[in-house]
Amino acid sequence: MEDKKIIRGKTRKGKTEKKIGLISKIGFLRILFFYFLMAMMSFAGALNLEARGLEAGAAASTQLVLLGTGTPNCEPDRAGPAVAIIVDGVAYLVDCGPGVVRRAVAAFQEKKLEALKPERLGYVFITHLHSDHTLGYPDLIFSPWVLGRDKPLQAYGPPGLKKMTRHLLKAYQEDISVRLYGLQPVNREGYQVRVHEVKEGLVFQDERVKVEAFPVRHGAWPYAYGYRFQSRDKVIVVSGDTRPCPELKVYARGCDILVHEVYSAAKLKERSLEWQRYHQANHTSGEELGKIAQEVKPGLLVLTHQLYWGATDKELIQEVKAYFPGPVVSGRDLMVFKGIRD
Repeated sequence: MEDKKIIRGKTRKGKTEKKIGLISKIGFLRILFFYFLMAMMSFAGALNLEARGLEAGAAASTQLVLLGTGTPNCEPDRAGPAVAIIVDGVAYLVDCGPGVVRRAVAAFQEKKLEALKPERLGYVFITHLHSDHTLGYPDLIFSPWVLGRDKPLQAYGPPGLKKMTRHLLKAYQEDISVRLYGLQPVNREGYQVRVHEVKEGLVFQDERVKVEAFPVRHGAWPYAYGYRFQSRDKVIVVSGDTRPCPELKVYARGCDILVHEVYSAAKLKERSLEWQRYHQANHTSGEELGKIAQEVKPGLLVLTHQLYWGATDKELIQEVKAYFPGPVVSGRDLMVFKGIRD
């Protein structure tokens, strides 16, 4: 009996050990499966984040929009000088010639650019205070406010911009009062302007873009600037109005897109001597621009503020191409550029 008990005890112990071993194996497999699931979920999450990152990167691609390519000559198919640089869905305007807000709305409607909805126009960088570059300034101050902008406009530009802004707000004081104290639903912030008078160097930086101002030479103007915009994926330089000058070459060297004013060298010869002297002191000919571009080598050269005097786009481009073999586009209102092949 004693031997049998011992045998029975051994038999029970063996069964118990087998059960424990089986349970241990099942527990181990469950733990292994759990960690496998966690790893797969982590991997899937990483792929999802990467995909979202790629989508965001594509959506965040910096864009250049020509809102106005005109001059004081009042061509009906060209609004006054203005460009928009869009980064991560935010528009940064350079200059605000006549028609700037309506051109922005046209770009929003025709090109599906949400950043150019009027209530989202919150930044402007003014190159100089010539009327053709600033007649849209009151439009940019007041129209977006009436249409829902609820933050002050941030305006950057040369000395004298504070004075201009103060006088404009005073000139429209009756309009402001009626809107604020009448029946119209309106906020109290959107018509206000935060003015920043600039000098050479870094003038603005946020999480999307860095903006540098550089002096240019525009006739008798004591203060005139170009701007260099640097985002994560592009460097875009806007010349403003200028004759050839070394400062622009420094800031534009190797940029992705150079937006530069131009006049027809051939057609200038047909103008009076007084006008020849004026334009040579204030602006840049196609031939001069070709030499500048050949030196700084932009990825794309975009012509704007074109003074044709009867010349064609093809003829202007030929003047430039005589010295610069790279990509050149003669700009028109509402053109959109993402890169050199756009």
